[in-house]
Amino acid sequence: MNHDAYDDAYISGILHETRTIAVVGASANDVRPSFFVTKYLIDKGYTVYPINPGQAGKEILGRPVFARLADVPEPIDMVDVFRASDAAPGIVDGALALDPLPKVIWLQLGVRNDAAAAKAEEAGVKVVMNRCPKIEYGRMSGEIGWNGVNSRMISSKKPVMRAGFQSFGIRKR
Repeated sequence: MNHDAYDDAYISGILHETRTIAVVGASANDVRPSFFVTKYLIDKGYTVYPINPGQAGKEILGRPVFARLADVPEPIDMVDVFRASDAAPGIVDGALALDPLPKVIWLQLGVRNDAAAAKAEEAGVKVVMNRCPKIEYGRMSGEIGWNGVNSRMISSKKPVMRAGFQSFGIRKR
């Protein structure tokens, strides 16, 4: 797989097939990217499990936090990684120890580890690196184009948007 460029059908297929997501490195701090990506994915209807050993036993966005992937009580479709590139091999090993295997390991923006990706792909797991599922979902749905961003998607249909607004971590005091 060429991890420098992904076909839109590949990304779209992953986003449509995924139901459960484990966010490794999820933060309880509402100004951290992992917090608002977790919130966005929950708002889009995914079942999200935050993974953060320092927050285990607590809740983030009303979801129980687990210390490790193996603690999640149901099969995981996607492992979304908010950790440094050098942490990817250990996370991939943890994901490959799950039964059943996750369908996708998604490394966030700025995170790339070709050796870990190759190991996951050899086991039959799809891999996305240096991308954000929140951005890709918005781009594919046309939602991101409303902000003046070129999404490379052309459609005459208005996308169906969820009710409410995206707060981006800004809150009233």
